[in-house]
Order: sequence, then C-alpha cells, then structure tokens
Amino acid sequence: MNIDPDYSAAYVTLETDSPDGLTGHGLTFTIGRGTEVCVAAIDALAPHVIGADIEELIADLGGFWRRLVTDSQLRWLGPEKGVIHLATAALVNAVWDLYAKLEGKPLWKLLADMTPEQIVACIDFRYIDDALTPADALEILRRNESTKDVREAILLADGFPAYTTSAGWLGYSEDTLPQRAHEALDAGFTHLKLKVGGDTEADLRRGRIVREAIGPDTKLSLDANQAWGVEQAIEAVRVLAELDPWWIEEPTSPDDILGHRRIRDALTPVQVATGEHVQNRIVFKQLLQFDAIDVCQVDCCRLGGVNEVLAVVLLAAKFGVPVCPHAGGVGLCEYAQHVSMFDYIAVGATFENRVCEFVDHLHEHFVDPVRVENGRYLAPTAPGYSIEIRPESLSEFAFPDGAGWLQEEVPA
Repeated sequence: MNIDPDYSAAYVTLETDSPDGLTGHGLTFTIGRGTEVCVAAIDALAPHVIGADIEELIADLGGFWRRLVTDSQLRWLGPEKGVIHLATAALVNAVWDLYAKLEGKPLWKLLADMTPEQIVACIDFRYIDDALTPADALEILRRNESTKDVREAILLADGFPAYTTSAGWLGYSEDTLPQRAHEALDAGFTHLKLKVGGDTEADLRRGRIVREAIGPDTKLSLDANQAWGVEQAIEAVRVLAELDPWWIEEPTSPDDILGHRRIRDALTPVQVATGEHVQNRIVFKQLLQFDAIDVCQVDCCRLGGVNEVLAVVLLAAKFGVPVCPHAGGVGLCEYAQHVSMFDYIAVGATFENRVCEFVDHLHEHFVDPVRVENGRYLAPTAPGYSIEIRPESLSEFAFPDGAGWLQEEVPA
C-alpha cells in the first residue's frame, strides 16, 4: 500500500527562557513528500504558543487545546482533522513534553499521578458527551484510583506487552518469513502481525508460512492498511480466516463506520481493529457507539495530541474496548508506550487483550529511545514524552539540506 515510504516528521522544539534552557519537543509522523505542508500548518498555529507563559499553559491544558482547535480562521482547514490536526498534535505534544520535564517525570507517570479531576479538565467533551460525559470519565478514573500504585509496581517490574510488525512486511520475500518469525519468537514476542491486502492467494500463502513457523498458540494479526472495500474485505478475510487471525486491522476506509460494523458482523469471531487513520475523537465515538470495532488503535499524532488521546482512551473504556495503540514509523513507539502505560495504571487497569505495537527501527535517533525486552516495553524513566531527537540526527536529516538527504549521483 505504502510502496515507497520515506519516513519523515514535522518536528517542533519549544524553547524557554529558563536558566537551564529547558525545551519541549513534539513531532507529527509522515512518510515523505508533503511534510512541508505539516510544517506550514505548525507555523500557522505557532502564535498560540510563542511568547506564552508555560505555567499558564499547563494550568489550563484543556483551554489551551480548545484554543488551538477553535482558532476562528484556521478551523476552515479542519476542523479537527487533516493536516491542521497533525500540526495540533505536534504542538500539543511538545507542551506536554515540556510539562513532564518541568515535573521531572516521564509522561506516563505524570498522567498516572494526576487526579481524576485534573485528567478530566484536560478533555474537550464537545461532540462526545452523548457517549462520554465528564461524570462518566470521573467514575472510570476513580474506580481505579486506589489501586494505581499496585499496577505501577507491576509495570516497573514487568513492562508492558508488545507485539511486533517487523516480521511481516509485504516487501519481505517469502523465503525469509520463517526466519523472521523465529527471530520474533526468540525475542519474546507472543503476538506477530502480517501485512495483507495484495493478492489474496499470495496473502494466504504468506500467512500459512508464518503460521507454520509460529505454531497455533502464538497470536497472529493481519493488517490491510485500508486496501479493500467493505465486501472485498469480507471476502478476503473469509479466505484468510484459515490463519486464525486475532484481528484484521484497517480492513477498509477509516471513515466508514457502518462499513466497519458490516465487516465485524460478517467476520466474527475475527476481531476488527482500526485507529491509525481515525482523525478525531468524534469518529472514534461513532465506531464505539455502533459496535464497529473490537480493538481501538489510537495514534498519538493523528489525533490532536495528548488531550484527545485521553478522551479516546476513556471512550474506549466506557464501551469496554481495549486500547492497543498504533506505533512504528518515526517516534510513534516512543509516543505510544506512554499511552499504554497510563491506560494500564489508571483506566483499563489490565493487561488482558492489551498490546502496544513495536517496530524495531529508527529508535537510535532519539535521546530516550524505547526499550523492549522479552517482548515487553520497559517503562521509560527519563522526564518527558521520549520524543526528543538527538541533535546530530536533526542536523544530518533536516530537509532538504542535511547530509543524510544528499544522494550520490548514479553514473549514466
């Protein structure tokens, strides 16, 4: 589907006048050409933070988010979707990164230590209060308040369950799949994901190879990256059901709520997962209201940053749907781990049916990269949102003048 990705990001640094030069960092992930459009959108939103007092911003994070998404001129570019929402995520996440650093905590810990009232104050309930009210959110958070310390201790000792996509990209030749699958098992993963959506016979053949390599007890999920229409998805997954998939991810357009419900009804017990390209809490609300998905896959910079992610995590809890964040790409694993850990401690309060996606590439560019051992994310301990890129990587890969973008001229 994405046949020539050039993994990229629009990257934000918030500089402060603090004596220690404290900075906040945020990014929004893309796969290449068009990132300059995200940069332009960030520049358009930047007046909301330039010259601001950080203490005033963090004292009313809900109000800050509302000001960004209701900018009376920029709303025409959304509202709350598309490139302007990606830009919102970059700025909002940078403010949260700065807040966590001021508090000396990793983001998951900052969120876990906040009171239910503080969390709820960060959320914009417009458009979703027919499904989740502030009172509902408070009830969910208070339900788990007294036992948060127990789960935090478990998380610090054991980490959070991960699954890997690195063994099943479409571009891998079939003869390499068994070795890649065995390497994933050896690394401690108990859940692998296989990309599908090309020729169904080829998908089935590749799936049989992977299933044989991992055995019947390892979970195998499928990801179609929106390749199919509704009826085509049903037809294809009925063939692929032989593989005993745990879920089919993005079987059709992420905007098609009724289509997802039709697919789910037709394919039970295969679960339906989506969220990587779900643009805001309003679409998630409808997917949940219509029982259209079994797995909620929030993306930390497709949604409008931490504030909206909190809304969707609580929506999913209200409807009893597990949150398994989308990750991979540039920085998405660094982001997503914090969401899963907060959800475990304060909202979902269980590891059951919860996994966070892991793709093992590009982490070397981050100051505080993810750590995955024995198939589990280890809890970050450094203050912030783990999204700060190393200065040397920023210099080398800044587009278009960084040395990493310069290509050797191929002789004629």
